[in-house]
Parts: sequence; C-alpha cells; structure tokens
Amino acid sequence: MTASAKTLKLLFVSTPVGPLGSGLGGGVELTLYNIAQEMIRRGHQLQIVAPFGSTWNDMPLVQIPGNLQIIAQSQERTAPVTMPENSLLANMWDYARQVQADYDLIVNFAYDWLPFYLTPFFHQAIAHLVSMGSLSNAQDQIIKQLAKQFPDTIGFHTQTQADTFALEQQCPILSNGIDVSLYDFCSQPKQQLAWVGRIAPEKGLEDAVAASQSTNIPLKIMGKIQDESYWQQIQQNYPNAPWEYLGFLSTHEMQQVMRECQALLMTPRWVEAFGNVAIESLACGVPVISYRRGGPAEIIQDGKTGFLVEPDSVPGLIDAIARLFQIDRKTCRQQAQTEFSLLALGDRFENWFYKILDIHG
Repeated sequence: MTASAKTLKLLFVSTPVGPLGSGLGGGVELTLYNIAQEMIRRGHQLQIVAPFGSTWNDMPLVQIPGNLQIIAQSQERTAPVTMPENSLLANMWDYARQVQADYDLIVNFAYDWLPFYLTPFFHQAIAHLVSMGSLSNAQDQIIKQLAKQFPDTIGFHTQTQADTFALEQQCPILSNGIDVSLYDFCSQPKQQLAWVGRIAPEKGLEDAVAASQSTNIPLKIMGKIQDESYWQQIQQNYPNAPWEYLGFLSTHEMQQVMRECQALLMTPRWVEAFGNVAIESLACGVPVISYRRGGPAEIIQDGKTGFLVEPDSVPGLIDAIARLFQIDRKTCRQQAQTEFSLLALGDRFENWFYKILDIHG
C-alpha cells in the first residue's frame, strides 16, 4: 500500500519565537493554523508541539516550556548559531524525538538551524516548510545539505523565495491559503488604505506612511510592534501623516477594517517569502499595491488584482494609489477563491506529505 492511500498521523512542530496566538510568529502562525485545520478536516490525525502559553484552544496542542528563540531576521548573516539556556527550541525537538514513533511524518515550521541539523538523527521523516528567504549563512548551508540528502523534504512558499537559497535541486513550491469564508467581500470601500504586518524595519512601514501623508488618505496600521524604537522613529518622522494604529487584531477584526479599504500597501525591504496579508486582502476584494519583490510579486496579477511597483519607490506607491479605479474588486475576490482556498492549500500540502512518505518511507 502506498503512503497516499492512508490516513496520516502528523506531528507539527511550531516556531519557537513566540506562543501561538501571540502574533510573534508572524505569518507562520496563520499558515500553521490553516494547514492544521484542513488536515484535520480531511481526517488525518494531528498534534501540534507549541510554546507554553499558546492560546489556540480549538487545536490539539502539546505546550512546551522554555526560553524563546531570537528571531532570525534580527541577526547578522554571519552570526553564529545560538540558543538560550533552557531553550524552548531544543525542548520542543526533544519532545518530538521521544514521540516520533507515534507519527508517520513530522512537519517543521521553524526557521532555525537545529531542526534541520537534527533531521538525519531521527528515524521518522521530517518535512521542513521554510518560512523566509535566505538570511543566514549557517541556515543556508544546512538547507542545501538536506535538499541533497533528503529530496523533496524542503518546501517553499514561492519560487522567488526558493531562489534566494541557490539550491541545485528543484524543491516543492507550496504557495499558501486561507479560509476565504472568514473574509467578507466589500464592493464600496471608504477612502482609506491598510498596512498589515509585524512592525519591524524589514517590513518598510515608513514608506506606506509617507504615501499616506502625500496623498492625504488615512492609513489603518495593524500588527504587532516588534521593534519599539523603529515605531517611535516613524512617528517622529511623520508627525502629520493621517495614520491610525489599531494594534494586533484577530482575523475577524482585521478583515472588518481591511475590507473597507481602497487597497492594501505592502512595502517589504526584504524578500518576503509569501505574504499572507496579500491573499487576506484579495479575499476581501481589496487590491494589493506591493513592491515587486519576493512573494507578493507571484501573488498579485499586475493591473488586474493590484499593482506591482518599483521596490522602495514611494512615488510608485502614490502613482498606483491614483490608478486604483482600474481594478475590479470582484476579480480580487475570485483570485483568492480559486488559487488560495483551504481546499487548494490542503491538496498541495497533502500531496507533498504523501510524496515524502513514498520516497522516504
């Protein structure tokens, strides 16, 4: 019997940078939640290994104590691999090692060196979903090693993201998906723009604020403040911009604000691996204006469901805002339903899991 004929027992190991539900894990949290709920809906058995203090009460969680891992994007490319004492990351993977025999497949959602390094020492196959582009020499090296040693076990969200690692092998490109039914379509927006994400330098929020100030269109800012000094700097530099900070909102609260916006601005300074907020925006019928950089460049249909502009160009953002009347909001919603539904997401990931088990089983 092939792997693809059976119900799977899956162990998902979360990111160690923050408890699930806190927003500290960024897009990884939403990705993990959506894949997990779709696998459960398909009848697979699932357990999630998560940091202590996680609040996803509707999911089968094993909560592990320990000190949080430093986020990869705050470190230098040449920085050595480090872990705090009583490392949460190490504790989570020690738990996975102990229970591995109870599962068909372990799925790693952490962008950390340790799980990749440990892979050959496990008896059970491990699938790695890489959540960011190339940021660290040590991480790049271990990903390259595993892509050779364990074909098809390294998955990426977009080809643009995968290309940053310069791998010799073609790896699975899995895109992403959301529960489109949770996002309400809005055909008549208010005169306002949205920006959603972690508030940190690599997200380039100041460009969206500058565009808002120049056009005098209010900007609704939603997301976790990850870098307080960066946030203070933006407020000092743009004292007269018509922005409003709404905090880190639940999906329901966020989409209620988002759907009434004329567009979502995406201003990444780095290669965004995917950009979940882009598909959340499209699901509300809201066009996306993004820099032509990273994942969003593979999501947005330029001129049809939004605009792709020159990276780091505030005038480019302003010009695109002036052309929003050209976009049919129904087309945005249709793209989300067709390409980024939970059903489409589930098919891609289920096929990936089965393929790994057929190859490595």
